[in-house]
Amino acid sequence: MAKRRKTKRKKKRTSFKLGTSKRKKKVKTTSGPSLKSVLKVLEVGCVIVVAAFIFYFLERYVRTIKPVQSAALELVNVPEWVNEALQERIYQAAVAYGEDIKVDETAARTVQQNIEELVRWVDDVRVLTTHDRLLIEARWRKPVALVERAGQKWYVDSELVALDFVPVASLPIVKVAGLTGPRETPEPGQVWRRSDLAAAVTILAKLQQMDETVTPQKPLLYEIDSIDVSNFEGRKSQRQPHIVLYTKDDTEIIWGAEFGTWQRYLEAPDDEKLAKLYSYYEEFGSLLGGAKYINLRDPQETIPRPTDKY
Repeated sequence: MAKRRKTKRKKKRTSFKLGTSKRKKKVKTTSGPSLKSVLKVLEVGCVIVVAAFIFYFLERYVRTIKPVQSAALELVNVPEWVNEALQERIYQAAVAYGEDIKVDETAARTVQQNIEELVRWVDDVRVLTTHDRLLIEARWRKPVALVERAGQKWYVDSELVALDFVPVASLPIVKVAGLTGPRETPEPGQVWRRSDLAAAVTILAKLQQMDETVTPQKPLLYEIDSIDVSNFEGRKSQRQPHIVLYTKDDTEIIWGAEFGTWQRYLEAPDDEKLAKLYSYYEEFGSLLGGAKYINLRDPQETIPRPTDKY
């Protein structure tokens, strides 16, 4: 009997210990997840607060910068050929440093300085202040020639100032071919000092003037594709014409010696060359599909007729 009682007591003690141990484990497992949940909630809350601050400051920044270009600035006296891409360059340069520009004299000076430093397409920049906006006026550099070298493109204006390439479909810009020598690449705004390029640009500028005065409704330059100066100053052959222009259908227009040197080579005067070319253009209405070539360099030469092609 004594032995049985001892056994029963032993079992009871064992079962009690097991029961208490189970209860302790339950308490441990239920307290853990609740702490993790609290930490997760706090973490999500912090993220929401930070995001709210970021959006708040971004919204303030956008509100500060956006109205400057659309409302406070205005380009005036812009030539018809200047497209939206070029105008946008002016607006972007005006607020280049992100200032909160107000309509006052200080802002006008800042805008003018920014444009002068960052945009080479304009010169003589002036910024005027009105009661509600800044008026931007400038002299636009009009490209006359296009130069392609080493996979890059530049425009050149009548003063030989190099301009970075921006498509300008509304202008008759003529390609210059045959440039030789050093393959230097000018920075936009720099004068490109090359005598062969200068010779080509001088002729193109004269044609541009003739278009404005003689044929403003139908400019002749739209039919010119390129001007070749590969034999500039007779560097290949003294007997061959120094400068030749080509129309869009590859008709040769033999100009001859560089502008201002006609007497040295016993050619027609430069004014006579221009008169011959525009007389032909006005008489036949086009330089295309007519003569095999148009020779301008011989003095008092009869302009070739369209039948000469056949």
